[in-house]
Amino acid sequence: MLTTVLALETSCDESAVALVRRNNGKTQVLSSKIASQVEEHARWGGVVPEIASRRHLEALPFLIEQAIAESKVFIPNVDAIAATVAPGLVGALMVGSVTARTLAAFYSLPFLGIHHLEGHLASILLSKKPPEPPYLVLLVSGGHTELIEVIDHQKYQRVGRSHDDAAGEAFDKVARLLGLPYPGGPSIEAVAKHGNPNRFQLPKGRVSKPGGGFYMYDFSFSGLKTAMLRRVESFDASVEAIPVADLAASFQNIVAEVLVERTLLCASNRNLKKVVMVGGVASNSRLRELMEASCHKNSIEVHLSPKAFCTDNAAMVGAAALNRLKFSNSSSSLELGVSARLSLHQAEALYSQNPLF
Repeated sequence: MLTTVLALETSCDESAVALVRRNNGKTQVLSSKIASQVEEHARWGGVVPEIASRRHLEALPFLIEQAIAESKVFIPNVDAIAATVAPGLVGALMVGSVTARTLAAFYSLPFLGIHHLEGHLASILLSKKPPEPPYLVLLVSGGHTELIEVIDHQKYQRVGRSHDDAAGEAFDKVARLLGLPYPGGPSIEAVAKHGNPNRFQLPKGRVSKPGGGFYMYDFSFSGLKTAMLRRVESFDASVEAIPVADLAASFQNIVAEVLVERTLLCASNRNLKKVVMVGGVASNSRLRELMEASCHKNSIEVHLSPKAFCTDNAAMVGAAALNRLKFSNSSSSLELGVSARLSLHQAEALYSQNPLF
């Protein structure tokens, strides 16, 4: 049986539209279109919410038109329409949500409001051989760094998190320290290729428990950012040229080591034999290489989200919607709004006919 979803993603600064289909249990991307705003936001060193919302409004109609033309699937022939509704920038989310709900109402189609993190978790379904639960996910992006145990379809438990910046935010801030352009992840990765990752010893931040000891699976990048600042300041004070490539390589390597070590420790302690990695930072080559090598060394099955679907995109939103339709026959109220903050364990509430917001 074929099930086809038109999906929209506008949670931050990527306008995205996709048509995704489930065919004999396999998820197929019929078309995936993204309009990036990176260049426009780069001049400000980060995303400007008002500009992001305006650009979504301008881009979305053309992206929908292009996605339909490429897939040759017209809106009356889809089974549902989905859009990210939380978490994210409220103005940006509103553009995608209102567009999706309007189309759903006009064509009398079910509407699904998707949790952004559930979208990232579903991006692994777009790989060639997606895993079956249970497994442990390292979700690592610009706004989130979390370890999530996927117990079953739509049944999640967060077991680790960052207590300050997400890894992607740390990349952005360190890139700024080194005079590299926004976004920081790709900039640091490009420069790090020419650097020595072992030149500088940097801290692997740990999070203390109130009663003593540490949270084994949690992350903190504030100490690492401070250590990088001190390194840069020391070179400035000595009037010595800043070794940008070596600093970038050392920073990237320590972040990758921390993420991989705590992921594998968590998987081992929870007796999980499969590890999945998703999110924008999951496209980092050093992190992917280290995760694959470490999992193989420890006899753990590893699944990495395809690079094309690591950063924000609508195909992952469509994959999450297809999963909702298959496993719980869910749909959302057309009265559902959007929310800047909503934890993953509240995702089920997005399918209540009495919306939370």
